[in-house]
Amino acid sequence: MIRFENVGMRYGGEEEILTDINFELEAGSFHFLTGPSGAGKSSLLKLLSLSHRHSRGRLTCFEKDIGEAQRSGLIKLRRRIGIVFQEFRLLDHLTALENVALPLHIMGVKRKEVQSNAEEILEWVGLGHKTNALPPTLSGGEKQRVAIARAVVTKPQLLLADEPTGNVDPDMAERIMKLFVELNKMGTTLLIATHDPQLVARYHVPILKLHEGRLSYGR
Repeated sequence: MIRFENVGMRYGGEEEILTDINFELEAGSFHFLTGPSGAGKSSLLKLLSLSHRHSRGRLTCFEKDIGEAQRSGLIKLRRRIGIVFQEFRLLDHLTALENVALPLHIMGVKRKEVQSNAEEILEWVGLGHKTNALPPTLSGGEKQRVAIARAVVTKPQLLLADEPTGNVDPDMAERIMKLFVELNKMGTTLLIATHDPQLVARYHVPILKLHEGRLSYGR
């Protein structure tokens, strides 16, 4: 699905943030991404989400060479990727339902289908009773679940989650992880970035470890 071959990344004329990254995310796989602050996790997620370009090497996503892809091609590829941001990035003037529905509107889905799909996914994350709630009225855990619903409503092939349990209590963290595991069982490729060693220890899946911009494998 996604393959990195000797990939490097830098911002402008700065030194490389990521150096000689080599790994492959196979379709349907589940990985954790770990590493200390400043190791390059956010930069790697930017490459995976196709929001930034690599500076060298070869990055292949859904069998497309990203280095050769045009802007229109990248937009189409991004629609196959869901992202759960650490800071939620919900729009406060939109209801929970409207936030979740936004990606569907962008994709040009029919209005009737948008409504039903957004309602269904909010029900799935346990927030069917909060469809008309504005984000400022929601708890941290509820905001996180709205963000997850928004990320998965388009049924992405790849889901990237940046510290998805970092702002919630242990019970809510467990509930969120169960949602992710269920998605993975349904075929979604999953990569979760986290600082939490206890979370990683509970799930026997491969670990990608970043240290000073270099990647290694672990378990």
